[in-house]
Amino acid sequence: MANKKVSLTIDLSSEEIKLLEKRAKKNILSVREMAEDIIRRSCIRSKRKVYTEPKIDDALVGIFSRQTRGRKRK
Repeated sequence: MANKKVSLTIDLSSEEIKLLEKRAKKNILSVREMAEDIIRRSCIRSKRKVYTEPKIDDALVGIFSRQTRGRKRK
C-alpha cells in the first residue's frame, strides 16, 4: 500500500482548538499529529461491524426489551 498525502482543511472554533491543544499536550503530540491520530482511530473504528437491529415480530416486545450494547456500566 502506497502512502498517499492528502491535504485537508478543517474549520474549528477557538474552544475546539483549545481542547485539541490540551489533548495534544497531554499525549505529547503536536496539534497536527493529534488531529491525524483522531482521524486515524476513527477510520479504524468505522471498519468494525455495524450493529444491526434484531428482527422482532411483536412490536411491544421490541419496545420494552433491553438492548445490551455499548459500554458496560461501572
